[in-house]
Amino acid sequence: MTWFTGVVLYVLIWWVALFAVLPIGTRPVAEPDDATGWRGAPERPYIWRKVAATTVVALVLWGICYGLIASDWISFRTGWLALPHD
Repeated sequence: MTWFTGVVLYVLIWWVALFAVLPIGTRPVAEPDDATGWRGAPERPYIWRKVAATTVVALVLWGICYGLIASDWISFRTGWLALPHD
């Protein structure tokens, strides 16, 4: 894996992990808007905590993916996943 591929893989994993972490611990505003009843954005989204958690989770997942890609454990060139040679 080249450095560019590694960065792209990390960014993709980071964004997916962010969308998985964002709803954790959110609470709606206690009092809805009088005119519309809309509650809007969460009171305290703790976005920096979620960004930090996303970074740690993405780093762990990226390390696992890198290990699988760098090893020959799962390979499309050799082993049982390889295409048959004609």
